[in-house]
Amino acid sequence: MQQLIGKMHNWRGILFVAFLARIVAVIFSPGYGMHDDHFLIIESSASWVDGYDYNNWLPWSPNNAGHPEGHSFTYVGLNFVYFYVMKMIGIVNPKVLMFVNRWLHAMISLAVVHYGMRITEKLSDRTTALRVGWFLALLWILPFVSVRNLVEMAAAPLLIYGTWLILKSERRRNFLFSGMVIGLSVSFRYQVGVFAIGMGLYFLFTRKWSSLLLFSLGNALVFGLTQGLVDYLIWGYPFAELTGYVTYNLKEGTQYLPNQNYLMYVLVLMGCFFVPMGFVLGYGFFRSARKYAVLFVPTFAFLLFHTIYPNRQERFILSILPFFLILGILGFQLLKESPFKQKLWRVSLISFWILNVPFLFFASTMYSKRSRVEAMYSLYGKKEKIDIILLEGSASGRVSMLPKFYSKHWRATQVERTDSTSDLRVNPELNYPYIFFYDEKDLQKRIARYKKLYPKMQLEFKSYPSMVDQLLRWLNPRNANEYIEVWKTNYSPGISE
Repeated sequence: MQQLIGKMHNWRGILFVAFLARIVAVIFSPGYGMHDDHFLIIESSASWVDGYDYNNWLPWSPNNAGHPEGHSFTYVGLNFVYFYVMKMIGIVNPKVLMFVNRWLHAMISLAVVHYGMRITEKLSDRTTALRVGWFLALLWILPFVSVRNLVEMAAAPLLIYGTWLILKSERRRNFLFSGMVIGLSVSFRYQVGVFAIGMGLYFLFTRKWSSLLLFSLGNALVFGLTQGLVDYLIWGYPFAELTGYVTYNLKEGTQYLPNQNYLMYVLVLMGCFFVPMGFVLGYGFFRSARKYAVLFVPTFAFLLFHTIYPNRQERFILSILPFFLILGILGFQLLKESPFKQKLWRVSLISFWILNVPFLFFASTMYSKRSRVEAMYSLYGKKEKIDIILLEGSASGRVSMLPKFYSKHWRATQVERTDSTSDLRVNPELNYPYIFFYDEKDLQKRIARYKKLYPKMQLEFKSYPSMVDQLLRWLNPRNANEYIEVWKTNYSPGISE
């Protein structure tokens, strides 16, 4: 009995540590990680609640392209429901909204840890499950991405839970429920459909006909409701966005961010675990193919598809990171026991934790895109009408998109000035209530020129990038994490609508 209590304490202890790591990220890692997790999810859903359509995705929006652009409404729709409910109860401050949003994602992400351990225990033993659990709880990248609005990570808890239902028992309803859960994850992100197809292929290869039928039926039911019915209500015909997604990728998708590195995703998966642990898990992953085919076939199908498809971005592979870890450890254990195997694992484990701990600290406390968020938040609550903002980036020749969500001035057009030889107002007929100056290069000279146009211009806010943002920019100047100064021109401000 005492031994059982000890084991339960370890299991629960891992979940508690995973919870703490994610709560740290909830509190100390605001902002957004990449373009898509904010501008395609938060800006869209939050703007709908406020009567605006940021990306012009809805067919009744004046600037809609006239056809679906291939963006699933499922995950962004759930965020819309969240923002709508929060507005109903009187919570509208963008920072508070995102704090609660991160907290919800953190709680849901614990399913990856819990069911990752369950899957491992079912296929191996409890000791191995606890080993997997510690990795899933504290792998440096997971707390950071788990509290973001990355659709790739939002799909991961559903994939893990759906897979667990398949392994849990041979009850027929489990295969139906699994199909429904994984079907929802496909509705979150269409590419996850490759994982679902891979699972179907496993049932086909092993001649589990009833499992294949029930799993497919579950997928079809949920995907039909979330894509067929929803798109019918919005566009007037089913699967409109899926059709738009396929059409876009057949015509233009292969030209968007092309990457010729066919090993990129394998290297990304291994790189998350550093050296030599990454190579150990990479070997174990491919070694697991035969014995653990139920996990390997759908995971490898997902990996293979993304490897072949020319549009490659690192975040695309995050959905299967937990499966890569589980299979890597299970596969490595298939090696014959020997002093070399034990030493290799021990050295790899020590090296991993030495490197993982500082990376975990920096990632979990990283205020990503801080200067952009804080610059826009400085406008939040202002009653004046702000219908146009000048983004002045002539010193570096570039500016970054600013998140309107944090200002709540959805109708404020952002005009960019990146050419030092162009008119100070870009268009001589335009005047701006606010100017955002990017970068510190020649800053005082640039400000002085604008003061000739706007003599009453006053400094409103200084927005600094976070320490990690500065480090990333130092490592790669392409990371546009600039210092931003917000200046109010005091040019005939009106009253907001």
